[in-house]
Amino acid sequence: MRHKRELVFICTGSDCKKAGAKSIKKQLKEDLKSGPLKGHCKLIQTKCMDFCKSAPVVIVGDHFCKKTDSEKVLSILSKGTQK
Repeated sequence: MRHKRELVFICTGSDCKKAGAKSIKKQLKEDLKSGPLKGHCKLIQTKCMDFCKSAPVVIVGDHFCKKTDSEKVLSILSKGTQK
């Protein structure tokens, strides 16, 4: 039986790009290649999610991470894999 993979949606609309979404995506990609989260997550790049005032926006499972950075996203992901 396959294990459940956590989906991580990263908004790459213009406001999120300006607020650092590209660097978040790059950092998450590097961190998810190795370590305990390897193979447990899938990064999905999206277009604008209409949360422009809260940029950058990342959705992890059912959590909306507004005005976030890669450390906050990684902490949510690590909490989800401990269950």
